[in-house]
Amino acid sequence: MTQRLAHFRRVAAAAAIACGLAPAGPGARAAAEAADVTVPGEIIVKLQSTAALPAVLAAQPVTLVAAFGPRPIYRLAVTGGAKVNTVVRALLRMPQVQLAEPHAVHQSPEARKNQAWAIGSEVEYRTQWAPDALRLPEAHGLATGSGVTVAVLDTGVDASHPALAGRLRPGWDFVDRDADPAEGGGPADAAWGHGTHVAGLVALAAPGASIMPLRVLDAQGGGTLWALAEALIHAVDPDGNPATADGAQVINMSLGSLQRTRLMSTLAQIIACNPPAPRNPLLDLSDPGYDDDKRRCAAGPGALVVAAAGNGSSASEKQYPAAEGAYGLLPLAASNAAREIAPFSNRGGWIEAAAPGDGITSAMPGGLWATWSGTSMAAPLASGIAALVRERQPMLTAKDLARRLERSSSNLCGSAIRQVDAVAALGDFTPADKPCP
Repeated sequence: MTQRLAHFRRVAAAAAIACGLAPAGPGARAAAEAADVTVPGEIIVKLQSTAALPAVLAAQPVTLVAAFGPRPIYRLAVTGGAKVNTVVRALLRMPQVQLAEPHAVHQSPEARKNQAWAIGSEVEYRTQWAPDALRLPEAHGLATGSGVTVAVLDTGVDASHPALAGRLRPGWDFVDRDADPAEGGGPADAAWGHGTHVAGLVALAAPGASIMPLRVLDAQGGGTLWALAEALIHAVDPDGNPATADGAQVINMSLGSLQRTRLMSTLAQIIACNPPAPRNPLLDLSDPGYDDDKRRCAAGPGALVVAAAGNGSSASEKQYPAAEGAYGLLPLAASNAAREIAPFSNRGGWIEAAAPGDGITSAMPGGLWATWSGTSMAAPLASGIAALVRERQPMLTAKDLARRLERSSSNLCGSAIRQVDAVAALGDFTPADKPCP
């Protein structure tokens, strides 16, 4: 084991240099931000109805790549050398088209703007500062997340890791399109281990909850909007039967794009079972293709989506889907042990809460442990606390669950953003506000 850890340290150090995992300078950041691009030649559309598809295909230089189940949401390829943005503008002028946008690429925040990471240990995992900051030991006397499923949309997981033993439900790989959502790649890859690390933090915060691993990012931390959309629907209805209560009640997305995607805003509302807003075409669910969504929402309260706010060290940068502003979607900043927003974390007024994300130890593939920093680490800790609340209040709507986590939060120093508080969220308890210097 000692030789294995020594080898891992050497490879990890090389990877940190090769892949930009160490704190990046302005030039490296610009290159990383430019990596948030789109799938060449592809467009995502939402139509008024499935019956409108033939007219759209006949009127524009596009062909059908895939349909989003029975819903009138489609992935199209541009043909004949036409430019994507030109076709998007033409589609939006058609009355049958409710949404049209380039097919976006998403990343883990740590693959885009990473902090340095280092080897950790299981002892550090169990005794680190974050659980006490969230009052998890006390909260676990009230709830453990039993009976609740948290879906982790990420790079996959190492199912054999001790931190996840007996915790995993069957998942799916939306990158390789198979039933094995295992981590891909190795230590030289920018996002290797990211999903395992995130899943380990859900397990730490909600030791009684189940975890559904859904692989939507490759080992470099990249993935497409379409794969993410498919994974979201799978998370809430794995067997495709809305009459069975087999879906996740909490969804963790430690990923995002610097480009806003209106489809993701629509899906967040559908996942959370928010009622359609008047005169909002993005939430027009009148087509029969949405009948399964309506049946699922009639039977349950919807799933809370917890999303990382990004590592831009910025009050103005927005990462999506965290910044979508959808009810039932909770954006998470990262805090540090000094009860402050971590220097790397985004911190804009659109962010509703924070959780520990600085120097957080969790699982890594191969039975290893690592200490990593990022808003990706904050999100799963909050997702775990949401699972604790769901255990005690299973019919709380996603919108009200997000509101409860925000309103029961405790103060951070030097910021209006507050930190989630597990004990306060579980009942009518006073948040653990502390004096600041």
